[in-house]
Amino acid sequence: MQLSLAFASLAAVVLRLPQVSAHGGVLSYKFGDTTYQGFVPYNTPVGQSSIQREWDTYNPITDPTDASLSCNIDGATLTEQLSATVAAGTQVTAYWNAWPHTIGPVMVYMAACPSGCSNADTSTLEFFKIDQAGLISGNLVTGLWGMGELVQNNNSWTSTIPASLSPGEYMIRHELLAIHTSDQPQFYPECAQLIITGSGTSTPSSSYLVTFPGAYSASDPGVTIDIYANENETNYTIPGPAVWSG
Repeated sequence: MQLSLAFASLAAVVLRLPQVSAHGGVLSYKFGDTTYQGFVPYNTPVGQSSIQREWDTYNPITDPTDASLSCNIDGATLTEQLSATVAAGTQVTAYWNAWPHTIGPVMVYMAACPSGCSNADTSTLEFFKIDQAGLISGNLVTGLWGMGELVQNNNSWTSTIPASLSPGEYMIRHELLAIHTSDQPQFYPECAQLIITGSGTSTPSSSYLVTFPGAYSASDPGVTIDIYANENETNYTIPGPAVWSG
């Protein structure tokens, strides 16, 4: 019994220690039955072609006002940039590397590209959220989070593009927000270019639209948070706008 209590006490202390930054990103996408390779950020092959925007590091962005928050560092268009043609209503699955952390929300956004996505500055696009998962069950420290469910699903996350979405060129943005380190948020965003087809006529109203940076603030309760100071808390506020479902 004493050994068990000592182990439990040690585990509680370890949880509160500062933890190293997580590392990772979206490596590939699946739309329906079609899989697309993402950008390769390390040992980068010359002349890559991908639907994904360029990103340079597995390291997190830690400032919610960082200029690279829209599509990661540096989010640039590739020389041979591709776009995936996808029907509205299709399921999209993003696949990460072996994701090491399980505490924090998963968020998925889209943004229309009025003048085409390949020429778009992603920091000027107006994004709307199509999916999210925060604290699913339990408390802040030991409960099941969106990121925990992502890990359970073989480091993948599946969302559905709203069936009523108006056709056109769009950016899709997947984001993980790791909050396992007290008051030190870690943002991991990646973007890919889509051409949405279908007969939909819906677009989100302005109340659903945000820009990156600009969508989040360090003062947001779901961004800068010490989960260990309130470990029995069972509520968490996911940052950003409400989900637009069409």
